Amino acid sequence: MNAPEPDRDDLYVDHAYDMIVVSNRLPVDYEEGPDGETRWKSSPGGLVTALEPVMRIADGAWIGWAGVADRELDPFEHDGISIIPVPLSAEELEEYYEGFSNDTLWPLYHDVIAPPSFHREWWDAYVRVNRRFAEAAARAASDGAVVWVQDYQLQLVPRMLRESRPDLVIGFFNHIPFPAYGIYSQLPWRRQVIDGLLGADVIGFQRAADAGNFSRAVRRLFGYSTRGTIIDVPDAEVESRRVVARHFPISIDSAGFEEIARRPEVQARSREIRESLGNPETIMLGVDRLDYTKGIRHRLKAFGELLRDDRLKVEDVSLVQVASPSRERVETYRQLRDEIELAVGRLNGDYSTLGHQAIAYLHHGYPREEMVALYLAADVMLVTALRDGMNLVAKEYVACRFDGEGVLLLSEFTGASDELRQAVLVNPHDIEGLKDAMVESIEMPRRERARRMRALRKRVRDNDVAKWSATFLETLTGAGIIAPGVSDPLQGAISRLATTERLLVALDFDGTLAPLVDRPEDARATARARAAIERLAAADDTRVAIVSGRALESLDEVANPPEGTLLSGSHGVELQLDAAGVTIDLRDSETAKLERLSSIVEEVAQGAEGSWVEHKPAGVALHTRRLTSPEGTALQHVARDRVEAELIGITVRTGKSVLEFAVRDSDKGESLSRLRQHVGATAAIYIGDDVTDEDAFAALDSEDVGVKVGQGKSIATYRVRSPEDVAEVLERLADARDATREADSRWP
Repeated sequence: MNAPEPDRDDLYVDHAYDMIVVSNRLPVDYEEGPDGETRWKSSPGGLVTALEPVMRIADGAWIGWAGVADRELDPFEHDGISIIPVPLSAEELEEYYEGFSNDTLWPLYHDVIAPPSFHREWWDAYVRVNRRFAEAAARAASDGAVVWVQDYQLQLVPRMLRESRPDLVIGFFNHIPFPAYGIYSQLPWRRQVIDGLLGADVIGFQRAADAGNFSRAVRRLFGYSTRGTIIDVPDAEVESRRVVARHFPISIDSAGFEEIARRPEVQARSREIRESLGNPETIMLGVDRLDYTKGIRHRLKAFGELLRDDRLKVEDVSLVQVASPSRERVETYRQLRDEIELAVGRLNGDYSTLGHQAIAYLHHGYPREEMVALYLAADVMLVTALRDGMNLVAKEYVACRFDGEGVLLLSEFTGASDELRQAVLVNPHDIEGLKDAMVESIEMPRRERARRMRALRKRVRDNDVAKWSATFLETLTGAGIIAPGVSDPLQGAISRLATTERLLVALDFDGTLAPLVDRPEDARATARARAAIERLAAADDTRVAIVSGRALESLDEVANPPEGTLLSGSHGVELQLDAAGVTIDLRDSETAKLERLSSIVEEVAQGAEGSWVEHKPAGVALHTRRLTSPEGTALQHVARDRVEAELIGITVRTGKSVLEFAVRDSDKGESLSRLRQHVGATAAIYIGDDVTDEDAFAALDSEDVGVKVGQGKSIATYRVRSPEDVAEVLERLADARDATREADSRWP
């Protein structure tokens, strides 16, 4: 039987929520008591840990399936979070979940390690269930709410939501890999899935390579323009919508795992585990869902050959393999279990002794405390996945090793390998290489183990699951706490830029180099920023450009730029390059429009004391900074309506307390591209604080760096809090460039 479709007339609920998470499963597990009473218990997991605090603060609701088929359950509250169950029938679980999600998308997205199945009935169920989730979210969301959709089971939900509720802010995060186009293109419904994802404002992936694969699929299938992490998507409401597609590597509650690891009873349990295994010199551990993507067969094969070749002795080394049950109704998984258990039995029969078992194979799940005890008992952690979006087991192991011991052997085909570079990285398909890596891990000197683990732990601590969710939501909404100074990721980007052959440093002025002031003519760059710019501009391999919405004459006066600085004014309409400033020769029709435009905006400004008009070579700007926010917004609406009623072909831009009109279209993105071409830059950094700077961020290449100053929604990858922090960024960049030059000069 199919679960009933929601009543289309019942689109509203008693309570509307400002923050909604939509996932296939709810963050709670359904249990039926002996008396038939429904009970709920919290599900352990990083996603729940990351989002629970956000949900409570934001008056949030979580939408998902309750884990039991053919049951309609009313919304309820659990541990401070509103829960909205979505019903699924047994047939839908078979077709939508076990079928399309796990026998079509899962193998396809994991590089076809197992062959995917394509069935139209499964696709129909996938569409039907996705629509039910989307309608549940649309009913529950308040005006302008944030909806964050999770994972590959619900890829159609963003577009469905946007069509029914265009007011919503929609994010999507893909927890598994996204394949290269040659693989993805096999999907018969490839356009529908991509179109579904493009309904989101921000699409998150585990790895930069996954985001790149997605953008390439968009170009191949739809021909949409993509620039770096930005995709321009045509939209009926506006000319186009900018969708951000970039990587946000997920993590774990590292502090929570370490707290468990430090408990005396957990440490005692880890000692018991070693004793139960016969106190071998080395315990190797694998912890996986029983899945063909995890490389368990490769791991067993390598371990068996090491025992066969006498490179390892069963008295000295034991392998513990935890393989938790997974999708046991799917035939591929049943076959995999049979193969692995057969291999384990053969290896134990060949190599175990009465006192020492070669492999301890455990086909069931464990509570978190027992897993932490296993992590503490293990000398070497084996993560040999053939393809994995992230692999959080690797990070859990690192978080637990507060003692500085342990070695992480990590597949380079996991998302975790992008971050955990101090692990022993391995290609699990290379059995000889895998064997050598196992021996290297076992024989690694204690000092080297401690050095690697120290670096790994710092990475996991500094990038925990709370930071992951905060970074995604900050990109999606523009809200969040910005710490002062320069973050570690931004410092890493600065270090990378410092090595480029020819660098363009492009900077907005007001609110970036100079603090915002009431009188634009009083704006001046901070002394630190000015000094750093002079250092950068003095080098032959670095060019500095100031890119502003101000008229060039005004910009030149307030910036007083160092010699050799390039200038862009009026949002790129005016450019002052090395030879001379660019003359703006307006056509007669543009001159007439400009005169009428100036007259209209002057008339509007006269009616509001505190507003003023700035005249530019190809337009005018209405400043409302001295008005209250409601007054300024109302005045800008009046100006926009007057201009649109009388003039055609006028470009309108909204900035911070300013509304700008231009008779010639240009933007900071075009300006940045022209500056880049002029100087022949091999890389660029752009720093800005305004809405108009988003065009420049969108024009950056994948190896460039964009830095947003202050709050507000932005497509820039990095943020700083204020112009003082901008000065620090420039100082560090100048220092890094100097250090690179010095190192190069010493190279023979």
